[in-house]
Amino acid sequence: MNDSAHDVVTDVRESLVVLTHDGELLQTLRAVATDHDISAVGAEADLAAHLLDGRAGVAVLDTDSVTTPINQLCDRLKSQFPDLVLVIAGRHEDQGPLTTQITRGTVYRFLHKPVSEQRVRLFVTAAWRRHGVEHAEVLEATATNLRKPVWSPPKPPSKKLMWIGGTAALVLIVGAALIFSGGEKKGEVVSADAPVVATPRGTVDNELEELLKRADDAMRRGALVTPPGDNATELYRLAIRRNGGDPRGTAGLDRVLDRVLTATEQALLQDKIDDAARFVETARTINPDHVRVAFLTAQIGKERERALLTQARQAAARGNVEQAIAVLDRASLGGTSANVVAEARSDIAQRGIDNRVNDFLRRANDRLRAGALVEPAQDNARFFIESARAIAPNQSDVRLAQRQLNDRIVSQARAAITAGNAEEADKWVAAAGDSGVSQSDVTSLTRDVQRIRIAARADSMAKLSQSFNQRLAQGRLVDPANDSAKFYLTELAQAEANHPSTQIARQALGSRMLEEARGAIAKQDYAAARRWMSEAKDVGIAESGTAALEHDIVAAQNAGARQAPDDIVNASSQLILTRSVKPNYPQAALERGREGWVDLVFTVRADGTITDIGVTAAEPAGIFEKAAMAAVRRWRYEPVKRDGRVVEQRARLRLRFSIE
Repeated sequence: MNDSAHDVVTDVRESLVVLTHDGELLQTLRAVATDHDISAVGAEADLAAHLLDGRAGVAVLDTDSVTTPINQLCDRLKSQFPDLVLVIAGRHEDQGPLTTQITRGTVYRFLHKPVSEQRVRLFVTAAWRRHGVEHAEVLEATATNLRKPVWSPPKPPSKKLMWIGGTAALVLIVGAALIFSGGEKKGEVVSADAPVVATPRGTVDNELEELLKRADDAMRRGALVTPPGDNATELYRLAIRRNGGDPRGTAGLDRVLDRVLTATEQALLQDKIDDAARFVETARTINPDHVRVAFLTAQIGKERERALLTQARQAAARGNVEQAIAVLDRASLGGTSANVVAEARSDIAQRGIDNRVNDFLRRANDRLRAGALVEPAQDNARFFIESARAIAPNQSDVRLAQRQLNDRIVSQARAAITAGNAEEADKWVAAAGDSGVSQSDVTSLTRDVQRIRIAARADSMAKLSQSFNQRLAQGRLVDPANDSAKFYLTELAQAEANHPSTQIARQALGSRMLEEARGAIAKQDYAAARRWMSEAKDVGIAESGTAALEHDIVAAQNAGARQAPDDIVNASSQLILTRSVKPNYPQAALERGREGWVDLVFTVRADGTITDIGVTAAEPAGIFEKAAMAAVRRWRYEPVKRDGRVVEQRARLRLRFSIE
């Protein structure tokens, strides 16, 4: 096989389709997948429209956003779009139902949520390589450890306390390292009876390296499955048996399979059906359960059917009816269920054209009654009617059978339209065009399919608007995360960002959030005020709407500071910390690499406990305040003595959050 035969050049910018309600996942994908268009959909019903335009190369499906069982949906999508690379995003428990799909390659990768930008970038890049360049090296996707949050409590003046704190920090760091190092593990599928050789860390397995080198050399010279003992397939399998934990063997076997399947597709495009059949049989020896093997086998069957019908028509047009019948007889040799004339082979010479046509029409009627209008290949009503037309194109019974078939196809299309199933309707509209239904009828059906799509979208927008208004009226602005006014606003924006309903909802929610912020200012809860201001910015309220609020927060804080007593001390330098608790680093901030600080004021009671804790400032606002207050509330200080007696003491402290 020539490498140049596998190069595909296209002027169409391919897109990444993502089905999700998760705004964070979508935002991360948009941040990393800058080389491709991103089409976001919120429902399975809208997914087909984006895939049918032929531009989609990679699809990311969020398990929280699908209604069909995820394994069934993946199988269906790969059967219809075999070149589509599927990446599934979900929780750990969602991976179990996809074990079969992941093993056989239907699902390319499983992306664990919550996602990190590094891992998303890694998966998306690998998916595009998988989809696009046939000769590119398979990306060895290995997870890069997340950077660990590092926090240092205020340094106490006592050396003994310093030693205790250092020891505790060391224990925490070691524990965190153990936790973070236990991320996702990538497994390779190896035969159960294949011994796996474990290679000690830091050593080189020379035998494995030699196998991989020989396999790569065989790949380069095109020795994919032959000669025996010195071909890429056998050598990569030996490498997998040698060390199933090394991904290079499996990646190499995948490249062999991709090369063979690509050759199959090229042969089909060049009408070299026999070559395509040999290639797909070769692919079957490598991975008989691969979804592209099944798809290409079906395509070869359809191409054989088309070629046989063309030959029969050409022979009949030359007046050679017996040759036309002989061509059609050969169809029975190439299929498992289609047996066009096997029963009558012994008396072909005695039977006339009318009998043969009647035989085809009888078979066509059987398939019509069974509902097999256009599938399976060489055993469907359309094939038998076309077979009859090849030898008797002007016979009235043949024309009648054709009209009956067309009426049934149109009826199936209209039934799907009535049921609101646009995807099923598209299939039957395409069949109508292939079967010779009039262009006016096909155009009418196409318009009707488009109308149900528009109606479904309008209905979806109305339901989302209703849910949004209910949650707004109930005061459920941001919680719970998947059933709040903010959640339904996000759904509206993903469905149609510029729709009037979306714009009205955005303004209404932003106004309510600003009201909440002002109420928090009145209660001197400046941390809550900043959180609400941050939420308002997040839903799209203009900067002008939050600038005045920011001014009010600062003014209120300054006024409170002027009224505060003069005996507030710096906790870091003037108090002795006897116990500290490490704050939890917010997961969202960790994944985005956000750092910052929080200024706190609090009272140290006579027993050293903390009370009256509040936030005076934070950068950035709305990110670290809760974690800081929760941690400091559990701290303990050495009681403060004044004039020989223990007293309460107000103190201030800046707590920093940083990623090392």
